[in-house]
Order: sequence, then C-alpha cells, then structure tokens
Amino acid sequence: MAAGYSTAAVTMGHLALKRAIRHAEANDLVSRNVATLADTPKGQHGRPSKSLTPDQAVAVITAARTLPVMELRPGLKDVRRPAALMHAYIVLSLLAGIRTEEARALHWAHVDLDGDPAASPPVPPHVAVWRSVRVHGETKTERSRRTLGLPQMAVQALRGLLDSQADERLLAGEGWQDTGLVFTTHRGTALDAGNVRKMFKRVCTEAGIGDDWTPRELRTSFVSLMSNRGVSIEEIARLVGHASTRTTEVVYRRELRPVITTGAEIMDELFTGT
Repeated sequence: MAAGYSTAAVTMGHLALKRAIRHAEANDLVSRNVATLADTPKGQHGRPSKSLTPDQAVAVITAARTLPVMELRPGLKDVRRPAALMHAYIVLSLLAGIRTEEARALHWAHVDLDGDPAASPPVPPHVAVWRSVRVHGETKTERSRRTLGLPQMAVQALRGLLDSQADERLLAGEGWQDTGLVFTTHRGTALDAGNVRKMFKRVCTEAGIGDDWTPRELRTSFVSLMSNRGVSIEEIARLVGHASTRTTEVVYRRELRPVITTGAEIMDELFTGT
C-alpha cells in the first residue's frame, strides 16, 4: 500500500488489519497479533486540497447549470443524466458546505424548500444534515448533525432537481426504486462516490478550470470563501459541523487573497497623520 497510497490511507489499512487479527486472536484462531509489531510505513505524498476562487466558483456553477453529465455503469453503457443533478449537487455542497457523504445520503424528507414564514421567528428554507453514507448512517461527528438555512440559489437548484427527478421516475416506470434520496442514479438508487467524481470532473473541465478537482473541495471552497468574507472561524466550524476550530483553520481554510492586507489597513487607520 505504501508504494501507491497516501500515508493516511496506509494508516487506515494498517488499523483495519490490526482489528481483523485482534478479532481472530479473541476467537483463538491466531496466537498473537503480529500486525501490532509492525510500524506503519509512510505512504506517498497526497495532493493538498485546494479552494475555488469566487470567479472559479461562478464558472463551475454556470457550467453545471446546462451541462448534461454521464452516469458511469461498469460493464454497461454510460447513461446520460440531466444537468439539474450535478447543478443541485454542486450548488448545495458549495453554498452550504456539506460533506459529499452527507449529500449522497440526503433524503427529500430532510429538505424543506418553503420554510414557514408565518412562524415566530420565521423558519427559512433549510436542510437537516442528519445522516451520511458512513456505517449505520451516522454523521462523522456528533456536531455534524445540524440544520442549515438554504441560500435562494440552492432552493432553486433543488426545485429544478425535484422536477427533473420526477421526469426520470416516469421514464423508469416500474424500474424506479423509491429510496427517497435527493441525489440518485437514473433508477432512483444511491449514487456512489465514483460516479459523483466523474460527473464533477466533467463539469470542472467544461468550466475551464481543469479536471484535477474533487467533490470534497467544494466544502473546502465553502470554508475559504466564508473566511475571505470575514466570517469568524468559530461560526464557520459551526456551519460545517467540525468538532474543533483547528480542523476548520488548518485542514480546510485556504487563503484566497494573494496579499493579506488586513494588518496594513488597520495600521493605516491607527497611524494616519502621525
């Protein structure tokens, strides 16, 4: 694994091996867990995550609005999907900052596109991020369970997807599987990560930013764009469901401004005329 995978992936593989042998040890199938005696080797250097600039984000959203994408079916002919699918996926991920595994597990029952303006206080359109595609459907951390208000662009994109999905349901007929998921295959079943990556790369290529982007970098972009507009790290961590602000600041935030001018601007204000 170390020859072809990142250090993080090698570490996870070693941990899985140790757990498996520990289980065998508990059932008297082996006398000792030899995996615990081996140090985890260093893997390959992974590509650092990056963030879309505001202009790149606009280009990706614009490309996704009209570009049909292909659904990968191993061993079978790929299926052409409507643009509404990836447009809604990209807009929701970029404008709300949800994880890709949270988006793929999202159900329509957890999406409210109308809200309740008559309530006190008014309830805006929102999405309840309560599940993911992880084991048992749990979110990554306890703080990851959160309810987020939806920007109007996300509301419009999800309405478009709802209409598009209704058309696909009619075309599929009895072959449609009513999973209740927001983002589905042409038969109503859950999208896998490989399909999402392939579709996203095609949109990025069409947007003119290259194909070396991954869906998880939509979340990185959300954090970076929010930070660039002056939102505090504490509030961003709450929005993305991080257990600590350190994860938000060290792992996710990317500085979008080529020159950080905050210090110079404040000092000019303090000492002008001195």
